[in-house]
Amino acid sequence: MAKTVLVAGGAGYIGSHTSVCLAERGFDVVIADNLVNSSAVAVDRVRELSGQPVAFEQVDLTDRDALSAVFDRYPIESVIHFAGLKAVGESVEQPLMYYRANLLSTINLMQTMADHDVWDLVFSSSATVYGDPEVLPIHENVSTGPTNPYGRTKLMVEDFCRDASAADDRWHIALLRYFNPVGAHNSGMIGEDPIGRPNNLVPMVMQVAVGRRDKLQVFGDDWDTADGTCVRDYIHVVDLAMGHLASLDHLEAGCNVYNLGTGNGASVLDVIHATEAVSGVKLDYEIVGRRAGDIAVSLADPAKANRDLKWRADRNLESMLTDAWRWQSQNPNGFHPAPAQ
Repeated sequence: MAKTVLVAGGAGYIGSHTSVCLAERGFDVVIADNLVNSSAVAVDRVRELSGQPVAFEQVDLTDRDALSAVFDRYPIESVIHFAGLKAVGESVEQPLMYYRANLLSTINLMQTMADHDVWDLVFSSSATVYGDPEVLPIHENVSTGPTNPYGRTKLMVEDFCRDASAADDRWHIALLRYFNPVGAHNSGMIGEDPIGRPNNLVPMVMQVAVGRRDKLQVFGDDWDTADGTCVRDYIHVVDLAMGHLASLDHLEAGCNVYNLGTGNGASVLDVIHATEAVSGVKLDYEIVGRRAGDIAVSLADPAKANRDLKWRADRNLESMLTDAWRWQSQNPNGFHPAPAQ
């Protein structure tokens, strides 16, 4: 009998790709999502891509009774937790909204799991917990120090998990610190579809390339990097999704932390020029001031995940941007219909 996995936030960008990989692997997948930052169309496409009857429950994790009812309806054995708000800039502007959404949802989820004797959890953390890193590349033992409320909520949830597993040895938890997920499923059917103005570089670049937006802003060209623009470790979303499957396969007692990244960096200008190459579109951009909460360089040391999870990110930046462009060019308005003329 197939194992049942609850994917909280499974209609979102990373959650939908992970749900496809899980269903293709033979897991029974239950997606729980409030659709605040996602679309039910993504769930339909997960079903189409995987050929599996993926279950969907529209539920907000801050509603504990509704969440408990989901656990009552399905024989859930493990949980992958993506649900939450994720925009750095927005978290600076509306910190209390982020603390409520990201912390309360996790407390409710873990309490409900324990009530239903479910102890296997993979949590979607973030490299933002490191803040401005003291060493590069960043390994899991580097000191943490988030520079924005979003990152602080991720670190607080990690602390919840560490404390819960220390108090009860039935917990098996993996904390996955992602670097910068980009790209899309190679079918072009699912990809990143932010609500409103994108907060991340690649979806903004793609929306400019497809004609949805006129110009791209580059936040600073005076950073301490080779070309003066910020450098990030970009990872293909499918490689990242496979990291979640590897984590489920290698869950151990207690709470274990893993970086999921490539170990390779690309600057903002690198991404712009590579997107121009794969799309054939010349991008209009302007240099503006630095953005609050940003840092110059973030680069993963993924050696622990490579070794312990038997996982490695294989796809390069060109592959990531080629897949992202296929998604955006086939779905210029994302999962939504074109606006009326």
